[in-house]
Order: sequence, then C-alpha cells, then structure tokens
Amino acid sequence: MNANQLINMVIRLLMRRVVGRGIDAGIDMASRKMGRSSDAPQTERRNDGQDRDMADRAKNTMKATRRISRF
Repeated sequence: MNANQLINMVIRLLMRRVVGRGIDAGIDMASRKMGRSSDAPQTERRNDGQDRDMADRAKNTMKATRRISRF
C-alpha cells in the first residue's frame, strides 16, 4: 500500500464522518421542538403567537433543508 492510497483512505474516512455529522445535525435541527416563548400553558397563549411560532419553525426547517440539499 503506497502513501497515496493511505492518504485517500484517511480522507475518505474523515469526510464520511464529517458529512454524517452534518446530516445528523440538519435532521435534528429540522425535527427538534422549538421552546415556548412564555411560561403560560399552550391553551392560554394567543392564536397570533402560535401562528408566528409555526411560521418561524417552518422558515427554519426550510433553511435547514436548503443547507442539506446543497450537498
């Protein structure tokens, strides 16, 4: 086994790990639950706040999906 093969093997191993972690991070970002902005129970919150939270979450999910699709 020559040096070129060893270098290629190591680089492939590292890239596989880096890309795997990036994909895992993107999936986690897209699927994680957003924290509540207030301590009030869900039923007491205004509907506008819920709509805004859902819009923000959808926007963040779209951004993460675009980042993942670049690869």
